[in-house]
Amino acid sequence: MSMIEEILNKIVEWGGNLILWDYVLIYLLIGAGLFFTLRTKFIQFRLFGEMFKVIREEAVEQSGKRGTNAFQAFSISIASRVGTGNLAGVALAVAIGGPGAVFWMWVVALIGMATAFVESTLAQVYKVPDRDGFRGGPAYYMEKALGQKWMGILFSILITITFGFVFNAVQANTISGAVDEAFNVDPIWTGIILVVLAAIIIFGGIKRIASIAGVIVPFMAIIYIVVGLYVMITNITALPDVFMMIIKNAFGLEEAIGGTMGAAMMYGIKRGLFSNEAGMGSAPNAAASAGVNHPVKQGGLVQSLAVFFDTIVICSITAFIIVLYDGFYQASEDGIQLTQVALSSHVGEWASIFVAITIFLFAFSSVIGNYYYGETNIAYLRESKTLLTIYRLIVLAMVMFGSLASIQIVWSMADLFMAMMAVVNLVAILFLTKITINVLNDYISQKKEGKDPVFHYKNIKGLKNVSWWGAQDNQKGTK
Repeated sequence: MSMIEEILNKIVEWGGNLILWDYVLIYLLIGAGLFFTLRTKFIQFRLFGEMFKVIREEAVEQSGKRGTNAFQAFSISIASRVGTGNLAGVALAVAIGGPGAVFWMWVVALIGMATAFVESTLAQVYKVPDRDGFRGGPAYYMEKALGQKWMGILFSILITITFGFVFNAVQANTISGAVDEAFNVDPIWTGIILVVLAAIIIFGGIKRIASIAGVIVPFMAIIYIVVGLYVMITNITALPDVFMMIIKNAFGLEEAIGGTMGAAMMYGIKRGLFSNEAGMGSAPNAAASAGVNHPVKQGGLVQSLAVFFDTIVICSITAFIIVLYDGFYQASEDGIQLTQVALSSHVGEWASIFVAITIFLFAFSSVIGNYYYGETNIAYLRESKTLLTIYRLIVLAMVMFGSLASIQIVWSMADLFMAMMAVVNLVAILFLTKITINVLNDYISQKKEGKDPVFHYKNIKGLKNVSWWGAQDNQKGTK
């Protein structure tokens, strides 16, 4: 790391870790998640089966717009969620915080499912039609529901920088590291290839992004899950001990194996939030793109399922692969290289290449999803082709920067900017909880009557600035 990078890293670490994480976000994130869990009456558990039903629904035409279908919107959000955090982020959390970090990743995911439900339902309620279908997200409900346009502008700037620039640098950094480990390719060439591929897709618009994500995400996830399950099955007798190790270390009962309770909690929550994004305000941008006949379907349920899939399924698989690795405690590697070495110890040297290919697909799909979040908020700030082109060029520049930068600086920057984003969004949705509960109750009451719930904004107390949803009053159900 150069001297300039060291200075920048210290400044970012101080602002992100010491101030925002240690004193603000860790309490706000868990507190809000528990509050939403109680207010929604444990929505993530009682409607878990319903999530798998609504994800199969086709797009509904609203005001002449059809938007993306439920699975495509799910894929866009998963494309952003499932990436570096699932392979490299988990490895960093376990290496620094100990196996107990995995437990806290589970906690932040399970309560985060309720947070994801709230923020994404609000995004659906306050979305607006655009040329490709619909767009929306925290900036829109901050302005329309809270009446705080300044807050919407602030969030739009933060998410554009965080996802479009910083997180894409993280994804590129992980890809270049994995490719270098597996193929000994100079990161500059990896960066050039990433820039070219990203340019082809992001200049194609949301329809191309949705179609690409819809193909890449299921394919890459299934293969990785199969390999991970193979590792777990072949080590099934060791799994009970691994579970006990994770739980004991989470509460500081086995500190000798790496990480105190505080370190386990901090890094578990950090990497968990980076991976599943619950409460950060990012996924609502994808949720808003779907055409549905009730906000709870895509807004709440599908995006809540995405959090579960990201952390409880994929992150857990990575964690078990690493903790089951005999050389884990003496490993000098960190990030994606640790995952590569650990998997290679289980299935053979080919695993390093497999992980490189997998992380390329994971992380590259995240670059696509991250880009879309920024594009949506650029449109909120100002409808300008010139501004959008400038944004796209900076995204590509950050992809190249990330490919060449050190791992410490890109992750520190990610921690700082996602913390700022999450604080602004969590404050907003805490104030808007009552609206979400009213929308949820409307959905539940229609389900109890045996209906396919259809949203009529006039039936929801306290709603304003959503009159375009009135077109739903002429619909009898899905089309």
